[in-house]
Formats: sequence, structure tokens, C-alpha cells
Amino acid sequence: MSGLVLKLGPHERVLINGAVIENGDKRSRLAVVTPNANILRLRDAIHPQEANTPVRRVCYIAQLVLSGDADPGDTRLQLLRGIEQLSQVMTDHDSRTQLALASRAVVEDQHYQALKALRALLPREERLFAAHPH
Repeated sequence: MSGLVLKLGPHERVLINGAVIENGDKRSRLAVVTPNANILRLRDAIHPQEANTPVRRVCYIAQLVLSGDADPGDTRLQLLRGIEQLSQVMTDHDSRTQLALASRAVVEDQHYQALKALRALLPREERLFAAHPH
């Protein structure tokens, strides 16, 4: 069986196609077999006021698609531009790999995968800001 497997902790919440689903008292695994389902772990959600760095802003746009608050077609160009801007600054091999994965995922309307690739850049962005405070 292919698809996404979500591993949820006790009482963890996840947004699937606009519906908030809360896990029970025990850890569980859910297999999402519907292709192109919009899924967002609520523990990973970025609140609007937290979208205050370049990577977080691009993540937030992808998140809006997953939550059903933005249309994928309307955000595609904005996401691709944001990823391109990030690639001008994050030039190391690992960052470029994540940005390429995110870009490909956006083009293929795989916004969960795009968000996952972009979130991998958050620790790197944090280190860059710590090394070069503005």
C-alpha cells in the first residue's frame, strides 16, 4: 500500500482535508491512501504572527494550501518565487537539495511534501540569523 503514514501521539491533532482529527489516548498510525489529500499536523502549524522569517513565510503559504485557506493554483507562483529567493541565500548542497524537493513538490501539487522539505530548512535559517544578527 502506498500513501502517507501518519504516526500520531496521544491526543495529537491533524487537519485532513479541512477536518480536525484528534487521536485517542494511545499512539497510533494512520495510513492516508487518498492521493493529494491535504494534511497538516497541528503541532507543526505556523501561526500568522510566527511567519516572520523568509523560510517561515514560504512555509506558511504552503500551509495555507493544506488548511484549505488558499488555492494551490493561486499560490503556485508565489511559492516558486519564494523558493527561488531562498535559493539565492541558501547555497549549500543540503539546502539546495531541500529547495529542489520543495520546488518539484509545488509543481506537482504535493504541498505536504513541499512543506516538509521547507521545514527542514528552519534550523539552518535559525543558525544563519544567529550568526548574522540584523
